[in-house]
Amino acid sequence: MLRSTTRRRGAALLAVAALGAFVLAGCGSSDSSATSADPADAGPCGTTADTTLTVGLFGTFGFKEAGLWDAYHKLCPNITIKEDVVEQSADYWTRLKTRLASSSGLDDVQAIEIGFVADVVQNHADQFVNWNSVPNAAADKAEFYPWKWQLASTSDGSSTVGLGTDIGPEAICYRRDLLKQAGLPSDPSTLAQKWSTWDDFIAFGKQYEASSTKPSGSHFVDSAASIFSTAVYQGDEAYANADGQPDVENSDGVKNAWSYASQAAQDGITAGLQQFTPAWNKAFSSGAFAALACPTWMMGYIQGQAGDAYAGKWDIAPVLPGGATNWGGSWLGVPTHAANKDAAIALVEWLSAKDQQVTMWKDGGHFPSNSDAAAAPAVSTAKSAYFSNAPVGQIFGDISSQMKIPPIGLYDTQIQQALTTQLTNVETKGTSPDDAFQAALDAIAQVTG
Repeated sequence: MLRSTTRRRGAALLAVAALGAFVLAGCGSSDSSATSADPADAGPCGTTADTTLTVGLFGTFGFKEAGLWDAYHKLCPNITIKEDVVEQSADYWTRLKTRLASSSGLDDVQAIEIGFVADVVQNHADQFVNWNSVPNAAADKAEFYPWKWQLASTSDGSSTVGLGTDIGPEAICYRRDLLKQAGLPSDPSTLAQKWSTWDDFIAFGKQYEASSTKPSGSHFVDSAASIFSTAVYQGDEAYANADGQPDVENSDGVKNAWSYASQAAQDGITAGLQQFTPAWNKAFSSGAFAALACPTWMMGYIQGQAGDAYAGKWDIAPVLPGGATNWGGSWLGVPTHAANKDAAIALVEWLSAKDQQVTMWKDGGHFPSNSDAAAAPAVSTAKSAYFSNAPVGQIFGDISSQMKIPPIGLYDTQIQQALTTQLTNVETKGTSPDDAFQAALDAIAQVTG
């Protein structure tokens, strides 16, 4: 759920490939800024003056690649947009915290990744424009999935630090050809029934491993860590409790996910590959694994790694074992000390509006956090030729409408890393699950205090 820097590179491939005509919506209302001395003079773009807006991003968000900066400049000729990009999200967050502390050097718009939105909400809410206070607040809120708005809001709902970009509803991507070769069902509707729970998914994986006709060296799923990182967010709690405090030992999500993932490792159905490594990237075409948990942005990543030769060999089952959940997504916030706050508010409202989020989708690149955009025909009826003509708009739209997200805490990324590191030891070194879990708790204690 928290790893979204690498996925932006993959998703951007789709954005580049899917450039096309799109509707230009108004760039915010004429009174979209809460801070203008005279909003009536600001115009629909937040200002009538020639202005260069800086947008702080990590990785490749795809706005430029999808043509949105050019489109906005046509709509608002006085506005020029300049991206300020840091490749890795961790480095971006470190720099952003430093600039927030000094109230200087901030971009007009700052991206907020799901891995650090809890920190922004708990510790920096007063340093970002509160979207509940802008004139369009009610209209903005009504467009988004409720959980997306809530994650960027304080516990009492009084302050919201950003407007949503994309989300990452998950299904299962799989190699049709490998399942067929193993003598197993490969059509999505049948697999949706056979993979409804993680126990079912693991049992199917054992059948794959037992097949005498599957490719030599191929395993069912990429890693135990990927099962864990997906299943953990299907609980009422993941790494944090309702108060946002780390509480791993009492988490139903951690307990269940650890059980499924360690069982998969011990049953030998995983390839033992660390995600986003060269070996894992190669496996999308080598056949080292047959299935993996797959948010929408993973579609672009798979296409980028496997290449055109594997079109039609991949498919998407309209199911996520254990229930709907999310992996990834970001928000755009405007610092209170931004140099061009009014114009920045107008830009963020425009980027998060229905038409722009439809543009960012384009066959599966960035699934909208704007529920109106998700319901638009260009999204909801979309199919993917690469993934065996899978009805991706319907699949991911249905999953998005079912999601409920557990609390996100300050240390989720570090906690997840500690747990998945130990799962790799179970998988590759034969460490017992109990010993590995205790080692993870010891590492977590060093982080959380």
